[in-house]
Amino acid sequence: RSSNIPYIGEIGLQLYTLRKAIAKDLPKTLEEVAKAGYKQVEPYGFPSPQAIEMIKRAKDLGMKVNSSHFTWDSLLNPQKKGMRPFAEVLEKAHNLNLTDLVVPYLHNEDRKDLPAYQRTAEKLNQGAEQAAEAGIRLAYHNHAFEFKPMHKGKTGYDVFVESFSPDMSFEVDVFWVKVGGVDPVSMIGKLGPRISQLHLKDLKKGTPCPNYGKLEKDAFDEIGDGM
Repeated sequence: RSSNIPYIGEIGLQLYTLRKAIAKDLPKTLEEVAKAGYKQVEPYGFPSPQAIEMIKRAKDLGMKVNSSHFTWDSLLNPQKKGMRPFAEVLEKAHNLNLTDLVVPYLHNEDRKDLPAYQRTAEKLNQGAEQAAEAGIRLAYHNHAFEFKPMHKGKTGYDVFVESFSPDMSFEVDVFWVKVGGVDPVSMIGKLGPRISQLHLKDLKKGTPCPNYGKLEKDAFDEIGDGM
């Protein structure tokens, strides 16, 4: 029945949603994801052994893996202890036929003010150029903090929209855009082809927005049940 719904094969699951189940039993969790009808997944923590296992098992189960969240400090803060060079991350991604790598988060020092966001944007642009040479697209996944007004009302996300090069894309998470006090539909319209992936999840009706702090667990709702 689902086979005649357009795009059904392009709807994936970000495996971070199931991180607790994966920590307990990775093989069984991925089997359940395939059984539920997902045709592709997006792992996290690449290139950790766990992420590589997710990719291999997902493919064995017939699911596609095009994109993964990765250890973003290998690009932004390579001097940190235990960080693999970004070039090595790209090489591993290329060898596993990934087409996309996504920066999933930023530490406070990389987003503390507008100049910090500017420095981050410049490093991401350099990384995106390097990634493009390896045949990989680099994108940034938002939370709500990027939409917090800073100097003269300007936000970190404004800096990214202005400063990202054509090589650098956006993985837009509609839930966090809304929590950040911005309308996701107009954001999608504004960014258009600069968006490489969308994260779709729903927000519990009546959740106060914007909220740049911690959210209640029940604020996360199934698609169609929230606002």
